[in-house]
Amino acid sequence: MKFIDLFAGIGGFHLGMEQAGHECVGWVEWDKFARKSYQAIHDVKGVWNASDIRTVRSTEIPRADCWCFGFPCQDISVAGRQKGFTSGKRSSLFFTVTGLIRDLEEKDRPSYLLIENVKNLLSINGGFDFLKLQVELDEIGYDVEWEVLDSAQVVPQHRERIFIVGHLRGQSTRKVFPIVKGNREVDSRTDSTNTLTTRYGEAQGAGSYIAESKPSQVRQIGNISSSNSFGGNPQIGRVYDLEGISPTLSTMQGGGQEPKVLVNLQVRKLTPRECWRLQGFPDWAFDRAKNAGLSDSQLYKQAGNSVTVPVVRLIAERMALANEARR
Repeated sequence: MKFIDLFAGIGGFHLGMEQAGHECVGWVEWDKFARKSYQAIHDVKGVWNASDIRTVRSTEIPRADCWCFGFPCQDISVAGRQKGFTSGKRSSLFFTVTGLIRDLEEKDRPSYLLIENVKNLLSINGGFDFLKLQVELDEIGYDVEWEVLDSAQVVPQHRERIFIVGHLRGQSTRKVFPIVKGNREVDSRTDSTNTLTTRYGEAQGAGSYIAESKPSQVRQIGNISSSNSFGGNPQIGRVYDLEGISPTLSTMQGGGQEPKVLVNLQVRKLTPRECWRLQGFPDWAFDRAKNAGLSDSQLYKQAGNSVTVPVVRLIAERMALANEARR
């Protein structure tokens, strides 16, 4: 399938989709440092791109089978101000994307939408915002399914994110979720929001990226902060066991907030390379970004902002199978 990569960051969607055999035909990213990394990592010479989604016209976007996007989450995240999906200035960019789709003739609309965001999208404003998202997608012709997936099942990082797949009506697309092995669902449960959280360690087609499914645990073994250090924030001083998994990587703006680990009785913070690895990026991708002149501060930030590549790959492989089945 051909895909468009919106709010592209450093290209976590791009890499995961590409690993599943899909082709990027366009991308949009406004941050100049992320653009620098993206162009260093991916082969995008001659590929359509834009820097500001708000200035893009639907007529200039290449036709594609799938649009991928993780729209900004600062207004939704538990760590943010939680202005909400509909009233937050940045998160409302979701409607900029749906507006572009509205401007397309139905025959030119993507058959799939692949959307990622923080788990809090399900519950913020009493669930009204998530309902609004579903209504909006319904109005532009898409039926939706979703899963909350934890990156800890593919990489040593606890990172729960909601993934939403939109299916354009009339295109005979097939469901992607739940992730199954054979005819049974893999170790799933229903959470308090009545959505399905799937443990997909043994999922069919996962390849070498998926480790054996087992209980995940963030192992905190100490704290080096005090009432006078790190601004009195105990979270910043937490120390984790290398044998456990990492807490969720954040954008780590301002420095000093990177996860810390105990190695040979010495406490140190994770390196930028290690943070990229926790998001499933191969070392060659990190090296290309680093060699393009990105600072450690930017490399930390970019890791925290990205999607987890192997999670995207797994979903993209399911989409590939579904796409082949409908031909």
